[in-house]
Amino acid sequence: MPRRLWIIVLSGGAIMALALGFRQSLGLFMTPVSADLGIGRETFALGMGLMNLVWGLASPFAGAVADRHGAGRIVAVGGLCYAAGLAVMTGAGDGDQLLLGGVLLGLGLSGAGFSVILGTVGRAVPPETRSLALGIASMGGSIGQFAALPYAHGLIGGGGWALALIILAATSLLIVPLAAGVAGAPVVSDDPGAQTLKQAIGEACRHRGFRYLNAGFFVCGFQLSFIASHLPAFLDDAGFAPWLATAALVLVGLCNIAGSYVCGLLGGWYPKKTLLSLLYIARALILVAFLVMPLTETSVLVFGAAMGFLWLGTVPLTSGLVATLFGTTHLSMLFGIVFLGHQFGGFLGAWLAGYLYDLTGSYDVMWWLSAALALVAAALHWPIAERPVPRLAATAG
Repeated sequence: MPRRLWIIVLSGGAIMALALGFRQSLGLFMTPVSADLGIGRETFALGMGLMNLVWGLASPFAGAVADRHGAGRIVAVGGLCYAAGLAVMTGAGDGDQLLLGGVLLGLGLSGAGFSVILGTVGRAVPPETRSLALGIASMGGSIGQFAALPYAHGLIGGGGWALALIILAATSLLIVPLAAGVAGAPVVSDDPGAQTLKQAIGEACRHRGFRYLNAGFFVCGFQLSFIASHLPAFLDDAGFAPWLATAALVLVGLCNIAGSYVCGLLGGWYPKKTLLSLLYIARALILVAFLVMPLTETSVLVFGAAMGFLWLGTVPLTSGLVATLFGTTHLSMLFGIVFLGHQFGGFLGAWLAGYLYDLTGSYDVMWWLSAALALVAAALHWPIAERPVPRLAATAG
């Protein structure tokens, strides 16, 4: 790729490393924050659920702005909102500050997260290298998770959770200068047949495959939000030392570096919808194995590594499939709509787990539900017709 394209890809990856990395570390705060504030886990989980919900609701709008005016300003504003959300969570209160922090974090992630960054990358690169470029950019989130978890763990141990959040907020402000790397007018798309925003939304919503993508991505968000938010507390309940949860989530990030790249690479060679179905089947098998095997340090670490390889592999495949179906002119906005389904799942996965835990004292229902939904997602992706919509196919022909 030319130097200009590498700047866009690497800047976008660095932005997602900060935003997604710190977001992934928030599960480490559940136990100390809930204990210090004297609140149940449901309140913290609701804050994380709101983060996912607002992230999803705002993503199509942030994506539409980026499609029309470029990503630079929307990413910079997202970085400011993100830092504010982390800082607000340290305020005194009975849990309301966690909810406000979740809302601000969600707004920040909508501007500095998947839909804006991957839409910008997808437009900038030619079709033959698009899946790989999306995989490389998605690796940024994995690298960020790998680095952010031990960083946050060390900060919590060294100065407590409140100081740790303040330092994470200050570090996340690096997103603002990095926005320059994805700034400028949107790359002119080579999609034939200009569409208005309304026409693009209507065409996508009438497409059966687009609806299946939304439903399948709901499952992805449900699973990842549940595991990221509640695995540390689950292991704490089982009597394991805090280092194990951090190590497991670090393995998720480390293995996901390879997984994101490999999925992006394979997406250029094989049907993306088939790869997505196989990925969800693999997740179901991993979850069932984790539940039926004895819970040991080894099984936890193996689970983290296995799930990590599949963690963000859905992202380059799903965004690449949206580009294949509908072109790249409105890619940020259309992927933002698909991502909304992901974040509805993320909200439910984070909140429902906390609610059921406070109700039953166990995460058992959530683990089995996550495994069952993985099979549903696999079935939803299989029948998607992976070919351009008639508008693009007819013009190309």
